[in-house]
Amino acid sequence: MLKSLTRIFLLTSLTAIPAMAQETSTTPSLSRQLAEKAAGFAKRAPADRRATFAKGIEDVRASGIEASAKQVGDDAVDGTLKGWKGDSVTLSELWSQGPVVVMWYRGGWCPYCNLQLRAMQQSLDKIENAGAKLVILTPELPEKAKETAEASGISIVALHDKDLALAKQYGIVFELPDAIAPMYQSRLPQYNGNDALELPLSATYVINSSGKITYAFLDADYKKRAEPSEVIQAVKAATQK
Repeated sequence: MLKSLTRIFLLTSLTAIPAMAQETSTTPSLSRQLAEKAAGFAKRAPADRRATFAKGIEDVRASGIEASAKQVGDDAVDGTLKGWKGDSVTLSELWSQGPVVVMWYRGGWCPYCNLQLRAMQQSLDKIENAGAKLVILTPELPEKAKETAEASGISIVALHDKDLALAKQYGIVFELPDAIAPMYQSRLPQYNGNDALELPLSATYVINSSGKITYAFLDADYKKRAEPSEVIQAVKAATQK
């Protein structure tokens, strides 16, 4: 079954390569797209709303989650998860064959997640040609993840991290700060199928064939994501270890 799953869509940092230098003539870097999205929000949103979200980010950062989560050099945590097609994927079976890129996204309701998903889709061939499998994980219910994929025009299947069980073992789950929790009280149960007001960091890991984490992108700011070009370089490095 694993052989049929050559493209898996489930559901920091190393020293950053300047993102703007990664752009092609046709496609802006992910960081530029994210910055433009954030600038648009800042331009149209009321000042108090901007301040509320900014406080939420700082509260998450102040919790120390970026330092307490799984880091480069740590053993990766294994897990078996399913996508909306019912296929089971066991991470260790994948990384025994070569590097694995593991990425969490928060939900299809998040415009920054959708930008990242499309960017990773566009980079999928390069990731695979570098020798890795891409695994995208999400707390979204499978039917919601399918809707997210269809709306974003992506072909890979997101795996359901039910109740964020695996994300919690990686240490990337946080309770929504009081400042922003009310904004999500009706949204998250609808998408995730539970009443927990929790989200994962938008974390990306590269795991080598020994089950070691060789790259980790961890940022409390949901507007920041791993640049695909950096992930590809991390994959290439992992294949040489």
